[in-house]
Amino acid sequence: MVLMPKRTKFRKQQKGNIRGLSKRGNFVAFGDFGMQSLERGLIRSNEIESCRVAITRAFNRKGGVWTRIFPDKPITKKAAETRMGSGKGDIDHYSAPVKPGRILFEVGNVSREQARKALRLAAAKLRIRTKFVERLERIGK
Repeated sequence: MVLMPKRTKFRKQQKGNIRGLSKRGNFVAFGDFGMQSLERGLIRSNEIESCRVAITRAFNRKGGVWTRIFPDKPITKKAAETRMGSGKGDIDHYSAPVKPGRILFEVGNVSREQARKALRLAAAKLRIRTKFVERLERIGK
């Protein structure tokens, strides 16, 4: 299963840049433990899917897994040995732009050791460095 948007307003996007720190999605909201990015970069849709599979297999289909990022940025590529010019290339894959501090995955209803093991297996499939984080209980709850 390849993650990609159902439809977009425009087929192709400009490169842009991924400056600054994550302003949203930077605390564990749904589960008890999470995987937080330490670097900025583009995470491909197949990397996200392989992380999800690694986490669910580590739990033997128990516990809950939440994916907090979605690949909505189209990345284009021109065919090999193509001459310069003649426009932008076709869409090759979709990526999720990630800034430092962003929570990538969350897990719940499992022990701390199980969660740490599963998220470490998933982190090996990504191209950026990550760290294991726990949920901060809100004051007044």
